[in-house]
Amino acid sequence: MRKYDLVLEPDLPPVDYPLPDLPKGEDLWIFGYGSLMWRPGFEHTGVEDACLYGFHRAFCVSSVVHRGTRDNPGLVLGLDRGGSCRGKAIRCPEAIREPVVDYLYRREMVTSVYIPRMVTLKLLGSQEKVRGLTFVADPKHEQYSSGHSIEEAAAIIGRASGRGGPNVDYLKSTLDHLDEFGIKDGPLHAIMEAIGRNR
Repeated sequence: MRKYDLVLEPDLPPVDYPLPDLPKGEDLWIFGYGSLMWRPGFEHTGVEDACLYGFHRAFCVSSVVHRGTRDNPGLVLGLDRGGSCRGKAIRCPEAIREPVVDYLYRREMVTSVYIPRMVTLKLLGSQEKVRGLTFVADPKHEQYSSGHSIEEAAAIIGRASGRGGPNVDYLKSTLDHLDEFGIKDGPLHAIMEAIGRNR
C-alpha cells in the first residue's frame, strides 16, 4: 500500500473508525477548509472552489500539542455548526480512496475531536452539487472550545505556543493562504487585527 505524506506525524497509528459510505466506482470529493486546502498530502485529479452550507470555519478546537500546551492551550480551526464555509473540493481517484481516507483519519483524528462526515458540497465553478468527505468539530469532545469573542480568541492565540510553533503563526499562515485563494473570512482577519492592537 502506498505510504502517504504524513508530514507532521509520520508514525501516526491507524484510527479505528468506520469508513464513509463509498459508492463503488466513484471518485471521492474531500472538502478542505484549513491546511488540506494547500497541503492535501495525497494524489488527486483536481481541486475546485466549493462551498459547504450548515457549517462555518472557526477557531473552535483547543490545541494542547501543536499550537499550545495543557497549561496554556491554543486554538485551531474546525468546522462549527451554522452558516457556510468556502473552501476547496479535492477530487481523490476511486482507485486510492481507501488508503487516502486512512491517511486522512490518521492526520485529522489523532484525538477524535474531529468527526468524519459525508456532506453536500456546491462546486462554485460549475454550480454542481456533489457528496464529499470532511471533518467537523465534535461539540461533545473535551477539546471543543467554541463561542469565543474576537478579543478572547485573540488573547488565547496571541499567547499560546506548542510543538508546531506559536499559535499566531498558524493564524497568519491560514490568512495568507485564504488571501491567496481569494477567500474572505472576516472573523479570522478581525482576530489578527486584535492581536496586533494588543502587542
